[in-house]
Amino acid sequence: MKNKVQLTIYDVKDKAQSIEVVCGTNLREVMMSTGISPYAAMTKKLNCGGRGLCATCGVWIESPKVEARHWHDKAAQSFGYPRLSCQIKVEEDMVVRLVDKQVWGKRRK
Repeated sequence: MKNKVQLTIYDVKDKAQSIEVVCGTNLREVMMSTGISPYAAMTKKLNCGGRGLCATCGVWIESPKVEARHWHDKAAQSFGYPRLSCQIKVEEDMVVRLVDKQVWGKRRK
């Protein structure tokens, strides 16, 4: 297993930013530490802090397919909603897209 992996994050305007991260790092934590917020303006301060309770840190995982482990993340995956970044570990090269949202993201059709 590689010690470092490449994380590419697309913002809502389709601008990409690539970051090299330690394998196994929590997606929400690495995003927040690099100044990339998964939150909408209203939820930047009003969120659960990464405990998987508020569902406001949703992002689209473009690749690879990441199995859901948390109950909410399983529901999001099943019904086409954004995945909770606080419940995702970056274990291999990953491409993520931020969600244009007011509070939560909308379903993909």
